[in-house]
Amino acid sequence: MLDASEVAEVERAVRRVAEEQILPRFGRLTAADIAFKTSETDYVTVADRAAEEELAKHLTAAVPGSIMVGEEAVAADPSLLAAINGDAPVWIVDPIDGTHNFVSGSPRFTTLVALAHRGRLLASWTYAPVLDLMAVATAGGGAYVDGQRVRVRPVEPVLRHLDVSVSPPIWWKPAQRDGFHRLSARGVALSFFDTSGLEYIQLASGRRTAMVLTWELPWDHAAGLLLHAEAGGVALAADGSPVRIGGGNALPFLVAPDPETARLVLSALNPT
Repeated sequence: MLDASEVAEVERAVRRVAEEQILPRFGRLTAADIAFKTSETDYVTVADRAAEEELAKHLTAAVPGSIMVGEEAVAADPSLLAAINGDAPVWIVDPIDGTHNFVSGSPRFTTLVALAHRGRLLASWTYAPVLDLMAVATAGGGAYVDGQRVRVRPVEPVLRHLDVSVSPPIWWKPAQRDGFHRLSARGVALSFFDTSGLEYIQLASGRRTAMVLTWELPWDHAAGLLLHAEAGGVALAADGSPVRIGGGNALPFLVAPDPETARLVLSALNPT
């Protein structure tokens, strides 16, 4: 576990890497700076790669014996994912969450960093460089956004009273689409989010009620899951079990302010 000074030092490192590797390229990318991984909607840029490399240096030095599982490194070597459940402390990193926004010139992107050990989240940092918004959480130490402690919003567990964030329909599988249609038919207010990092901040700060996630890539969720949990929230897989950052969860999974609300939404998504 990191002490307060070490948590602050990691925050400074995240800010410094964003300032040196990400912000100078924001709004200045050329065609040669952009590539695609699995599809023409799955961007990677020179900024993603450079930031991940620099973060690896700072973070592994901060915790001796630790290793890093970064989005871009795993794209090159998927076997690295197994380290999340291994014996060494692991840094789970998405250098630019919302690369599609970064490429288009939108300020809605974040750098996500989480520290875990044997599948347990210990600390996290979510930083939106253009917005200069920083969220930090430590296990048992609370959730903070720009230095202010935050809490999830208490709600009455009635579907018609809930607002739920979901990924854009282009990412829905047919069975998931049916579930979202059922939510809408029950009166739930659905909204679409464009970057998970910022949406987790909204949830932890009590500005949104719940979020349904249709994928489980750890670098997209680890930082936000700890932030939300330390703000008082819960995350349950489709079968009602706690979400595991190492994967293997029944999808979709739900992030909500309390177990009752989570189960209510899951039952509407997946009626038996």
